[in-house]
Amino acid sequence: MKIKNRLSLYFTAISAIVLLIVEVAICITFNSLIKSDFYDHLMVRAYIAAQRYLEADEISADSLSHVKVRYLQALPNEVIRFYDEKNQPTFIKDKNNFWPDPVINEVRKSKQMKFATGDRQNAGIYYYDNQGDFVILVSAIDVAGNKRTRDLIESMAILLIAVTAGLFITSRWFAQKSLEPIDKVIAQMRQVSAGNLSLRVDEGAGKDEISALAHNFNQLLEHLENAFELQQTFVINASHELRTPITTIIGEIEIALNKLRSHTEYEQVLHSVLTDAERLNGTITSLLELANVDMNYTQPTLNPVAMDELLWELNDFWLAKKGKGMFNINISHLPEDHEKLQLLANKSLLTIAFNNIIGNAYKFSRDKPVHCDFYADEKAIIITITDTGIGIQPEEIAKIFKSFYRGKNVSGYNGNGIGLYVTYKVISLFNGTIAVNSIPHENTVVTIRFNR
Repeated sequence: MKIKNRLSLYFTAISAIVLLIVEVAICITFNSLIKSDFYDHLMVRAYIAAQRYLEADEISADSLSHVKVRYLQALPNEVIRFYDEKNQPTFIKDKNNFWPDPVINEVRKSKQMKFATGDRQNAGIYYYDNQGDFVILVSAIDVAGNKRTRDLIESMAILLIAVTAGLFITSRWFAQKSLEPIDKVIAQMRQVSAGNLSLRVDEGAGKDEISALAHNFNQLLEHLENAFELQQTFVINASHELRTPITTIIGEIEIALNKLRSHTEYEQVLHSVLTDAERLNGTITSLLELANVDMNYTQPTLNPVAMDELLWELNDFWLAKKGKGMFNINISHLPEDHEKLQLLANKSLLTIAFNNIIGNAYKFSRDKPVHCDFYADEKAIIITITDTGIGIQPEEIAKIFKSFYRGKNVSGYNGNGIGLYVTYKVISLFNGTIAVNSIPHENTVVTIRFNR
């Protein structure tokens, strides 16, 4: 059963039960009022009967006439009986003695009594008179009251059915409208497949649970897209990058074996093979690092990482590697709350990303000093790394984060174009951004920003 139907049924059932309880309470209250009113009417009838039969010799003719007028209209199935001190019927004879002695005695004891027997309602009084003390009992069936009660019950039943149907239709419409965004999200989800993981569902402008669902689904798609992209990139580029040096090595060896060579020529061939082998070794190392990053990227272990502490660890590493004064850190601002320096991330991946940037800064500046500026406040953590190297051409800045891409001015430098690609993926994984500004032949400034 769909959620919209389930919600409609739940809402309708709850509303119908509440309405039924209210209607039952109304019917019970109404029936109680009707019975109470009829009991009072029976009690009045008993006193009128006493005036007609017992007080007739003591009241005036006009008053007796008035009593007769009030008494002329009998109640449905009305029965009136007078019982003397011996519980014998008087004035109105009753061969079957309509009420048994225990009832008569109870009325005499209680002075007044109201009770029901089946459909009949009964009222009794103990009346004192100069002719004797009498028990007067009146019984009748409240036909009109019972009819009103039945009419009320029927009306309530019809109302319950009509309101329940209306509630179901209304709640079904309301549920459909409320869940309409989910239907749209589902329709968009159905268009996503392994071949178009770049699609994203509309998150809308709201901040409700549906927007959160769409946002989380988009994040999942982003991770899947990155995972597929990394795998495809690895396979395609690994085959290409490994095939080129191997083909070169094989070709040079085959040429060297075609005929006898001089000692100098063999040395040249060996140097060339060694160069290609070193290039191959560097490529394999980079690919293995990329594979390791890919594995951690798809399932990263996230922990709070103090970015200032990470920066000082990088400082110790590069100072030990390059020497004193080669890596300069400038802290321009720190928040008062130390927890604001922490970032939920994977420390190993962040270390690889920053080392790639710093390593490139040294490589393309011929080991000149590298400067790092650190800024942190309540809203963001910003790290800027600046070198004084060969720079990057403006038209190439947008391409440097692609896998295995190398600029036109780096032909004399070792590398394979994987480092910045890995760096970009890692920074993006932890909701960071990376921007590059460069002046050819002067400097390159890499700015990494993590927003809270």
